[in-house]
Amino acid sequence: MGLTVAATSPFLLGIDAGAGRGAGRAEPRPGRPAGPAGPAARATVLRNASLVLTMDPAAGQGPLGCVENADVLMTGGVITAVGRRLPAPPGAHVIDAAGKLVMPGFVDVHTHLWQSSMRGGCADRDLFGWLADCNRTTFSRITPADMYRFVRLGALDSVQSGVTTLVDWVDALPYDTTVQYVRALTDTRVRFAYAMFQGEREAPLIARVKRELIDPVPLASAMVATHAARALSGLNRLHWEISQDLGVMLNSHVLERDEQHADDPVRVLTDIGAMGPRLLMNHAVHLTDDEAAAVAAHDVRVAHCPLSNMRLASGIMRLPELGRRGVKVGLGQDGGTNDTSDVFALMKAAIGLQRARAQDPSVFPRVHDVLRIATLGGAEVLGMADEIGSLTPGKRADVIVIDPAALNFAPRFDWVNQVVFNGRPENVHAVFVDGRPLKLDGRLVDVEPGRVVREAEAAAARLRTPS
Repeated sequence: MGLTVAATSPFLLGIDAGAGRGAGRAEPRPGRPAGPAGPAARATVLRNASLVLTMDPAAGQGPLGCVENADVLMTGGVITAVGRRLPAPPGAHVIDAAGKLVMPGFVDVHTHLWQSSMRGGCADRDLFGWLADCNRTTFSRITPADMYRFVRLGALDSVQSGVTTLVDWVDALPYDTTVQYVRALTDTRVRFAYAMFQGEREAPLIARVKRELIDPVPLASAMVATHAARALSGLNRLHWEISQDLGVMLNSHVLERDEQHADDPVRVLTDIGAMGPRLLMNHAVHLTDDEAAAVAAHDVRVAHCPLSNMRLASGIMRLPELGRRGVKVGLGQDGGTNDTSDVFALMKAAIGLQRARAQDPSVFPRVHDVLRIATLGGAEVLGMADEIGSLTPGKRADVIVIDPAALNFAPRFDWVNQVVFNGRPENVHAVFVDGRPLKLDGRLVDVEPGRVVREAEAAAARLRTPS
């Protein structure tokens, strides 16, 4: 396949599916320090939480840094303190968190929010069938205005489930549609990285989008998206060069299906010099022993998408082997083939698949492992562990509050286990991003869900009306 053909996204050619994000210095860092977006966030005290999972062993007990009966203070968008009986600053918003659990927000390192437009579609297809019959036939027909509506729906669904940072891998779009895509993410007030794919002729759009649409948004960062394959190696090299010029991560789908070994993606990424901490591989289900060793040796980052991989019959990532090798792994929902946003289900699947395959309940990841992967582990994947992922004083205040007083969660036995095995999005009582509440008392703030749904339904009706 020559570069004139490669100028069309491999996603639309039917080569693969997935999503990503990033930005960098020596570490990838897809988010520059995200200062307050507009006026400084109001100081907030989460008072007397029954359990705080800080994800910082130095801040509490055990690998998750657990603290019982504690307060969490957020000031100016930053975690200021975690402890008992913290004084509230003048004018602070004090929220009673008694009986509740507080922890860092979830980090979704791989999604495609626009695919909310085809939830439940092609349910009996594998990856290639889904790409051919749902993905390609939908993406190119979405208007800029309706793209906003679908992305807004997917982003709000993620936020209400406890996601505070997400990486959106976005196929080649014209500039006017990109404006609406980024606006939908920005309006949701989630922390995000926008991973852009463009063909060779449109590649200058990547830098323009970063400069004009991403850089002005404090909670946003950029990545360059690609799909590593021998037939696209020239385009892959161009994408890598652009990512280096912009100082951002390269984000590639890799070996979601075993047949994609014919594309030799790991060798292509090696040949162009991309293997390193500024590379995020999505899926990586079918790595060989040698490829897994190379990923570990070069500190390549990996997105694990267990629900999507199950749905598309793509296989099971060799997560225990990657864990033993010290590979930094985060969880990804992967858009339409995850069908809805539920990180709790994602964590259960990540544990359950490995236990079923190994017939061993002690296999990696265990409960504390998967909670870390869903929070601080995702931040490490993105090079943002000094900014988010734990409730360490000085980090950005991306926090969720979980209410266990629910039919699916009560009674209390072992809340750490119950977060993973019993938790559901409806247990997410509050969500804060950069100290600002996006969800309070179980409801999204300043959002009319019914209107968002109606607008998405109308957009879907237009999409499915024959032209």
